[in-house]
Amino acid sequence: MERRRGSGNGRTVLIVDDHPLFRQGLRRLIEEGGAFKVVAEATSGHEAIREADIHRPSIALIDIQLPGVTGLNVARILKKQHPSMHIIILSMHVDDERLFEAVRAGASAFLTKDIEAQELISSLDRVAQGEQLINLEVMSRPELAWRVLSEFRQLTGEDGEAGSVSDPKRLPLSVREVEVLDCVAQGLSNKEIAEALFITEQTVKNHMTSVLRKLQVNDRVQAVLCAVRNGWVEIGPPSTGGGVVSAGS
Repeated sequence: MERRRGSGNGRTVLIVDDHPLFRQGLRRLIEEGGAFKVVAEATSGHEAIREADIHRPSIALIDIQLPGVTGLNVARILKKQHPSMHIIILSMHVDDERLFEAVRAGASAFLTKDIEAQELISSLDRVAQGEQLINLEVMSRPELAWRVLSEFRQLTGEDGEAGSVSDPKRLPLSVREVEVLDCVAQGLSNKEIAEALFITEQTVKNHMTSVLRKLQVNDRVQAVLCAVRNGWVEIGPPSTGGGVVSAGS
């Protein structure tokens, strides 16, 4: 397997898939875009773990179905060994169970294999910037969202630190922060939130940073689940879009 050291610029990719033609196609699409560099490929879970240790890519594209160690287990291992690495799960199909397990594994995105080239590059770019593209797809599926909420509550406890604000009357957020969080719950991207509230995308990001700090949570999905639990916002209807399971950050 060809090996090239990662550049350390946050734009390096590891491709993990046991189908040579699919791997070659992904590499070509990614490298033709010019913004990312594929530093390694792997055909199995064990090989992926080894290649990740060698090259330290910023993003790992992992097929959900791999021989030996499954794609989701590879994701869990890589997130444990390399917490800053972004994980994108690839699958032929999207369903609640796979999304739930991908969230638990720490994936930043869940893409279907019929994704368009432009969407793939856009997803890589957004994930490289720290966006959690998987979260709003979860929010758009009410049953799944409540399942994730239940898991979240079990992990943190009703009085746990993360999302521990439990008194609906004690709202720690400003009116604008609630508006932004409500837009997130409705499935809007940063750009769409900015347009809806007549503010800049950077202002949206600033508000979300403040929300995460005040609610003592790590990402948007935890913030929305905390807000839903306290009755501050409601989860919106499903959003539609191509092959990418998307969300803003």
